[in-house]
Amino acid sequence: MAKAASTINGMTPQDPNLRDVQESMLDGLGQLAAYFGFSKVMGQLYGALLMSPEPLSLDDLVELLDISKASVSMNLRTLEQLGMVRQVWVRGKAGRRKFYESETDFWQIISNILSRREMRDVERAINVMDENTERLSKALPDMLAEDQELAQLYLERIGQMQSLFRFAQLIITSILAKSGEMDFNDVSRIEIE
Repeated sequence: MAKAASTINGMTPQDPNLRDVQESMLDGLGQLAAYFGFSKVMGQLYGALLMSPEPLSLDDLVELLDISKASVSMNLRTLEQLGMVRQVWVRGKAGRRKFYESETDFWQIISNILSRREMRDVERAINVMDENTERLSKALPDMLAEDQELAQLYLERIGQMQSLFRFAQLIITSILAKSGEMDFNDVSRIEIE
């Protein structure tokens, strides 16, 4: 959990509203990350970098979030691989410290995650279902009657799941194809009734 009044790069938010919002955002992004299957620390790290006016070093992040350097380092590497943060060079900062900043193009982040993680998982699930369908279809003629009945049920249920996963694959592919054309500002004005 973030400390309420952390000093980063010599700046401490004086207004309690700023401190509360900073803490709330770090906690909220940590919970959101955990909801989507990432570590809570990843969400907090991204939040700390997103809310920072300047790039932060590993030591800055350790101090701000009060977590181990190893945890910060490991989770930053994952965030880099997802395209959510990047290493930057900071002029005038001495030593061999690495500095990081967040990616603020949220569409780019979503595209990276969908294309790298979600699409891969959907394709893997479809492949498993295809293999199982083929296996059962080949074995079906040699099964006992009661096993054939159960195999037919399996094939039906797997077929239903395949349809759902192929639909998800279509949605992800469609979203990725439109990625360059979308403007989040337009979407934020849409009201769903």
